[in-house]
Amino acid sequence: MKNLVYIAFIAALICGFASCKNNKSEVKDDATDSTVVATGTVSDSTVYGKVVDGGQSVFLLQTDAGDTLEYVLENELGEPVEVEGGYNVGDRLAVISYKMNGENIVRKAINLLSLQGHWTSLDKNFTIEEGGVVHSSVEAEKNPWTSWKIINGKLMLNRQEFDVVTLGADSLALEDSTGIYVFKRQK
Repeated sequence: MKNLVYIAFIAALICGFASCKNNKSEVKDDATDSTVVATGTVSDSTVYGKVVDGGQSVFLLQTDAGDTLEYVLENELGEPVEVEGGYNVGDRLAVISYKMNGENIVRKAINLLSLQGHWTSLDKNFTIEEGGVVHSSVEAEKNPWTSWKIINGKLMLNRQEFDVVTLGADSLALEDSTGIYVFKRQK
């Protein structure tokens, strides 16, 4: 009988821990969403600016703060790091980097000029415009995207966070926790 009580107690304890774990992850997700949307207090480590000079492995960025920073497009393993959307002098970039041996090494860079434009897929038809505005061309869409911004190297469309997997002259691939979405540029 005593063993039965211990078994029941341990089973109740395991169930309690399992339910707490599930509740914690739900609360964390909700808290993250409300922080981003309601208070806007998520710190952004992205550096924004215009390319003033550059080559295949290094570029100079005049930041919005007025500094001119040199960024290296090669990681610690010597592998090249691509700027999503490519870049030319005068293009506006969003850059996430880290310091190594006194150099700014690019972790992720997105060409904001290349990101702008009219994009379509089977179920989406939208235009990303300068100034954080998105216009949807699908009238029947339930939750159309209306705004965009880059936060910590991720593309935020309304409250939905995406990693920019690829950004080319005519294609855009975005990934979130549910999958990868591919869009084609319309001219």
